[in-house]
Amino acid sequence: MQYMPVTQSMFLIAETRDQPMHVGGLQLFIPRDGQSADELAEEIETTFRGAVDVAPFFLKRPASPANLAGYTAWQQDDEVDFDYHVRRIILPRPGEIKNLLRYVSLNHGALLDRSRPMWEMHIIEGLKDGRVALYTKIHHSLADGVTALRLLQRTLTTDPDDRAGTAFWDDALNHRRTRPPRPHTSLLSRITGTVGAVADTAEQIIGLAPAGARVAAEGLLNKDFIAPLQQAPDTILNVPIGSARRFAAQDWPTLRLQAAARRHGISFNDVLLAMCAGALRSYLLDQKALPDDPLAACLPVSLHSDADADGNAITAILVNLATSSASARERLEAIHSSTSSAKNIVRGLRPLQSLALGAANCWPLAFASVPGFVNYTPRGFNLMISSVPGPQDDLYWNGAKLDGCYPVSIAMEGLAMNITITTVAGKANFGIIGARAQLPSLQRILDHLENALIELEDLEPLSR
Repeated sequence: MQYMPVTQSMFLIAETRDQPMHVGGLQLFIPRDGQSADELAEEIETTFRGAVDVAPFFLKRPASPANLAGYTAWQQDDEVDFDYHVRRIILPRPGEIKNLLRYVSLNHGALLDRSRPMWEMHIIEGLKDGRVALYTKIHHSLADGVTALRLLQRTLTTDPDDRAGTAFWDDALNHRRTRPPRPHTSLLSRITGTVGAVADTAEQIIGLAPAGARVAAEGLLNKDFIAPLQQAPDTILNVPIGSARRFAAQDWPTLRLQAAARRHGISFNDVLLAMCAGALRSYLLDQKALPDDPLAACLPVSLHSDADADGNAITAILVNLATSSASARERLEAIHSSTSSAKNIVRGLRPLQSLALGAANCWPLAFASVPGFVNYTPRGFNLMISSVPGPQDDLYWNGAKLDGCYPVSIAMEGLAMNITITTVAGKANFGIIGARAQLPSLQRILDHLENALIELEDLEPLSR
């Protein structure tokens, strides 16, 4: 058995029947020239089921018994039951995108089996536009969104003539990685390096208190900075939820969003947040549920290095979405000021201190599964919005072109909506997951996102 770090076990501890803790992804592929959708689906299924040399990462499951040892240790299975993990389905007619999103919605509310490696792959055909979809689920204890996207990238190529496509769990992918040779180090260098690392960690721990004081002072003195423990308004986004989900997805050209960013002299992520803020304001107005105070969003920030592709490595910042303002300009200015203040704080922190700030910002998540917690405890933010960057070149699997890569994240007790965006192959792919009963007509938020972007494009440029 392998020890399970608390950064992984916390996702298993927080999981309940009404709060599944897996992340997912929906990818759409265009068959290569001369290939039908049925032939592509058959090729994918045959290739995936033939990838029997499974990487150890995809053989991990919580140790038995799952409700005891399963929170503290991982166990390795000897093999994967592909009849269970790899599923092929055909959508009902007429095969519209709404049928695909309905299928994902229904399946994303179902728990993963802890007695097996905690992932599934669904091969979906029957779309009337001729594309083939892949819907993947993997437990958050195994991977965060950055890791999941990198796992997908390993199976794709920029070469449309490449026919070496395989499954993301194929252990052969690990052997294809090219890494620079490690420089030879002497025994003395290794010893002094280890001592230096320990000393650096100790220095970071000692610096936690002063860093915390700086964060608290910033929260008091800087109106644009949202510090941990500040109160966010009560909304329909922050209520107890059931297990049923609704998923909505759409993409926008990254060139269009980059043009808006250049127009106003702001970051690409600020444009994404401004779109979300405008769409949330309109959606809550539709539901007659817009609070007087502005919504606050929690933004996970990846701490991954290029060499660190697997697992969970994130902190988090809080951002003012300024949804109380009817002015798109005021919202954009407030968002830009808020994100700039938060990023300046994070840049001044060491890695352990950044993790501590993220934990302080996300503290309500630790108690989300406690009965009654949502109803009687103040909250620091209203929803999570994540942005996961990916490669911008066109990508292919055995000549089939990737035509959409939509994240399917987690809705939780007290956080009934999650918005995650991946930027891949020239598109910003929005995936919105929400609690079905608590957030009616969730799909309308897609129209509101488009309207919010048009507002940004029509605004006079911000003065900088």
